[in-house]
Amino acid sequence: MARARTIHGVSVSPGLAIGPVHVVRAAPDAVPHWSVPEADIESEIARLRRAIAAASEELLRRQRLVAEQTGERDAQIFAVHRMILQDPGALRDVEETLRADRINAEAAVHALIQRLERTLRPLEGNSVRSYSADLSDPWREVLQALMHVVQPEISGDGKVILAAAVLTPQVVTAIERERLLGIVAEAGGRFSHAAVLARAFGVPCVVGLPGLLPRLEQGMQLAVDGGRGTLELRPGEEQIVDFQARRQRLEQRRATFAERAGDPARTSDGGSLQVQVNIESLRDFDIFNCAHSDGIGLCRTEFLYMERPQFPSEDEQFRMYRRVLERMAPKPVTLRTLDIGGDKRLPYFQTPKEENPALGWRGLRVSLEWQDLLRIQLRAALRAGVGRDLRILLPMVTSIEEVDATRRIFDGVRTSLLEHGWEVESDVPVGIMVEVPSVLFCLEDLLPHVDFVSVGTNDLVQYLLAVDRDNPWVSKLYEPHHPAVLRALARVAEVAGKAGRPSSVCGDMADDPATAILLMGMGFTSVSVAPYFLPEIKFAVRRTTLVAARELAAEVLSQSHVEGVKAVLAAFRERQLV
Repeated sequence: MARARTIHGVSVSPGLAIGPVHVVRAAPDAVPHWSVPEADIESEIARLRRAIAAASEELLRRQRLVAEQTGERDAQIFAVHRMILQDPGALRDVEETLRADRINAEAAVHALIQRLERTLRPLEGNSVRSYSADLSDPWREVLQALMHVVQPEISGDGKVILAAAVLTPQVVTAIERERLLGIVAEAGGRFSHAAVLARAFGVPCVVGLPGLLPRLEQGMQLAVDGGRGTLELRPGEEQIVDFQARRQRLEQRRATFAERAGDPARTSDGGSLQVQVNIESLRDFDIFNCAHSDGIGLCRTEFLYMERPQFPSEDEQFRMYRRVLERMAPKPVTLRTLDIGGDKRLPYFQTPKEENPALGWRGLRVSLEWQDLLRIQLRAALRAGVGRDLRILLPMVTSIEEVDATRRIFDGVRTSLLEHGWEVESDVPVGIMVEVPSVLFCLEDLLPHVDFVSVGTNDLVQYLLAVDRDNPWVSKLYEPHHPAVLRALARVAEVAGKAGRPSSVCGDMADDPATAILLMGMGFTSVSVAPYFLPEIKFAVRRTTLVAARELAAEVLSQSHVEGVKAVLAAFRERQLV
């Protein structure tokens, strides 16, 4: 029997699923292209319009199906898609292409889809909505109608895992909900319409699996871990048994976690850990209970910018931040200032092409170069923070000079607001992200200038180990449990503690319960995690003691090998958290 292959992707919807795969495609692999005689142009346009009508009917069918299964709110996705097909501008665009180039309707529609993707794909970054899919999906339906494409039949009445090139609403609704075990896709956005549907359906879903489809065969057995964002190909019998047992345990444990998710994360000997959540959008509030969280430890404000065709105004930002603060009140909300650059680009803001963008013009470096962007954002945040527990977090800090410069801008914005009659809180904490190694060596000097620190482990690990985790040649070297990384974290907690500054970890590393206990043992006062992991982290803290957490930290920090660290953490899980 072939050995299972584990592929790592991006989590869209948590949960575990195992079963046969059915490969579907949102669009044909090959689009025919031919020249149309001038005399036949009008008949070709009539064929195009008939296909649009047929696609609209299919979307209406899906809309009614989803309305019956999950309600009108989720069904509105297909209503929007029908409206897109009614856009006279897009139809005029296709018809003009058809007339000017004298090509067939399929080729003209395909050209429109490609233009949409070229225009909108720059809006898409890691973990953000897929605009190109949202706007091109309805036209793919038209393309299929023109070509009379029939998706491969999903035979029988058994349950399956769907696999596709792109996560789209058409993929999510390709089969009855009760038969849908899970979904995997080569590409797709975490906040695309399709992702919203997948979460509403409650099915495990993983995207970001390039090159997946050529490795699949219809009916191949897959195991999907939506929470971890992993996929196993052809799991063996032993692995299947293990996976099913893990799924049953997970269901039982999550029921237990949910019962006490609102209880504080306190140990039996008086220790405590603030457990907050990371969010990217107001939509994130739909997937967790605000009462269960100790606040928002990281609000990635750049996604407000990435979800718009131009820079959001001060009032737009004010309204968004105010809604976030009000949803979490009276608990704290930490807004990270604009963190663009690298893989997060704005289509309306031209940044230089860089050979190594991860080490280039990004984060606070952009804000200090384009200070008006920072001033507008700070004005909106300070206005929104009145009567609320607002905190400001600065990304990609490397020096005291950067912090001092930002502080001067912050103080100037606050003074200007007061002078113009705006009410502003007298004390809004300002903190820094610890993600650049230089900060580790000047932290004692930096702390008097800031109110708190938050470690972004995703980038800190990358920079400490000189590993691009998105580079397949070296991604296996990306190891959050490397002893150097853990010793760096321990240093941050120790120095911050001596200076009386709160310290937090907001990277993916904190999502693991044993690692969260380790961080508490090091001295961190809080962690900020993906909402899905919130109940389990709080449960883990209540299952242990502060003494045990400190002993775990001491034992882990004494290890010189990654495998030794992992063995210690595994033993702790078995001993304390099972």
